Amino acid sequence: MTTSDRMTVFDRALVRRRRDRAVPNFSDHSFLFDEVAERLADRLEDVLRPFPLALDVGCHDGAMGRVLAGRKGIERLIACDLAPGFARAARGLAADEEFLPFAPDSFDLVVSNLSLHWVNDLPGALLQMRQILKPDGFFCGAMLGGDTLIELRRCLYEAEMAVSGGVSPRVSPFAEIKDAGGLLQRAGFALPVVDSDTLTVTYSDAFALMRELRGMAESNAVLARRKVPATRGLLFDAARRYAELYAEPDGRIPVTFQILYLAGWSPHESQQQPLKPGSGEIPLGQALKNGNGSLS
Repeated sequence: MTTSDRMTVFDRALVRRRRDRAVPNFSDHSFLFDEVAERLADRLEDVLRPFPLALDVGCHDGAMGRVLAGRKGIERLIACDLAPGFARAARGLAADEEFLPFAPDSFDLVVSNLSLHWVNDLPGALLQMRQILKPDGFFCGAMLGGDTLIELRRCLYEAEMAVSGGVSPRVSPFAEIKDAGGLLQRAGFALPVVDSDTLTVTYSDAFALMRELRGMAESNAVLARRKVPATRGLLFDAARRYAELYAEPDGRIPVTFQILYLAGWSPHESQQQPLKPGSGEIPLGQALKNGNGSLS
């Protein structure tokens, strides 16, 4: 991707500062990262081969490293994060996902746990991860998907329309599952696979959710956001709408986190290859005829 093609959606400097501020109390808010790290590790168990040298991109406090310790033949795992504070916490190094400082063909495995949804140049970041993998190396990552915080997004939208007569981005945009496979193919991964989970968590109210998002360093960092804080009136109206629209019988509110899981291989000649167009042994017309079908 050339510089002129690049879309700049997120304020990456703000993302870094928020992550650094979140470090001291992150363990109080890290449940989602810990849970998804376990789910990524479970997916890796289905891959029947060892990965002596692994890289954790966007490591936060090192959840992936803790989960993968002693598993999958990993002899060394290097952790890196955009935020220096998280890099120190994980005993890794500070590195930007969009400018990875590693040589080509270096790693057997690259993992990424809930970090890539803050990347502006996601195709470029995936391309770099494919390039630093050895031939037949494996990438496995998780990122937040488009249904994440769908309830909060609706309530903030409706409240801002009512209070201000217009809207600005209050929740960061997330990738859609239909786009993820294309991103892996664009980055040159072989045999790409994408699937998703939806996790529902409940909170006492919308304000508890917003505090959690700040503690996770997951609050809005869209460049086009309004730079002034939301007014108390807007937030209270959004919280009221959330309770009225979604509260469960016990009064708690549900929150949706959609997790997209992306996996692919660095190309190698030993891998299964798709058939070339026109190489089928049975013509389509004959196959339809044999199956009592017809062409319309």
